[in-house]
This record gives sequence, C-alpha cells and structure tokens, in this order.
Amino acid sequence: MKKGASLIRLASSDDAADVAAIYAPYVRDTAITFEIEPPSADEMRDRIVKTLVGYPWLVCVQGAGVVGYAYAGQHRSRAAYQWSADVSIYVRTGAHRRGIGRALYTALLRMLPLQGYCNAYGGVTLPNPASVGLHESFGFRPVGIYERVGFKHGAWHDVGWWALRLQSPPRPDGPARELALVQGTQAWKDALASGQRLLDAR
Repeated sequence: MKKGASLIRLASSDDAADVAAIYAPYVRDTAITFEIEPPSADEMRDRIVKTLVGYPWLVCVQGAGVVGYAYAGQHRSRAAYQWSADVSIYVRTGAHRRGIGRALYTALLRMLPLQGYCNAYGGVTLPNPASVGLHESFGFRPVGIYERVGFKHGAWHDVGWWALRLQSPPRPDGPARELALVQGTQAWKDALASGQRLLDAR
C-alpha cells in the first residue's frame, strides 16, 4: 500500500487495539454510544471474533493503523428477526470528512445481501445531523424515535432509528449464511471494491 493510501479490508483480531482506541473517545466523551466504560483491547478482540462468525466487520487502514471501522450485528435475538441486522460505524477523531465512513458503509451494505440479510437498521443518538445525513444518503428512512431512552453525562437522550431495505425476496430461502460462505466470492470482492473505489478517488 502506498504511503498515505487507504485500504478497506475485513477486520481481524489483530486490529483490536486500534479499534478500541478509536471507540474509547466516543464512550468517554459523547452520548453517541450508551456504553459507559471503554472496552479494553481484549474485550474488543472478543467482539470482533464473535461478530465475524455471522456478520462483516470492516476496517479502513491508513499507513500502519486503523482509521475507521464499520460492522453489522444482530438486530434482535428472536428467530424471526434473523434476516435483519444493525449497522454501526466509527471513524477516528481527526479523520472525519475524508470519505472514510461513506466508503466503509458502501462496502458493508453491499455485503449483507450476499449473506441473505434483507434489512439494515441504524440507531442514532439525537441530535447527530452528520450521522443522520450519512444514513439518509444511503436510502435509510426514519422509522421512529425512542424518546429519553438513555441517561448519560447527566442528561436523557433520544435515539432515532433508520431502516434500509437491502433486498426483497418473496421469502427467505433459509437462515442468513455465515460470513465464511460468501467471503472470497466474486460478489464479495466486488462489494469490497465498491468502497475502495471511493477512497481511491479522493
């Protein structure tokens, strides 16, 4: 990779320390996430490994370090929800407005249908016009607000939910496929390349 170039790839357990470092300021200093204590690198490593069994977790690497990441996860635990996924994205402080988030989401949202997921949901602590704008630019539509649902930093916070229909099959042909079954296919490579092209064009 050329100096200063960015690369989108699947996360690995080796990325845990960088990912934890990106996430920590959001936990400590904002209500964007409702976690109170920043997870350790070991905890983040466990989260990455567990997520990658069933969902994509992507990182954007620049130089020797991770500058942003995006991942999908379980929407709800009941079986009938299994074709829906929640999506999240975090970019390193100081690395915003470089197209990193858009590139990561572009690839992530193209990967999920390959596994059979039909819906993606994003939860946004309000107000957050940047996150709302990003989601709506991908076609997410607002579906509701949980009012005063979380208390952090001495205040109650609303969380808005945005939904995106990824695909509309007449009925699921089985459970969502494990990530390993689609990783490495041409469609997977094309999805990853769709985000990479946005970075390369900057």
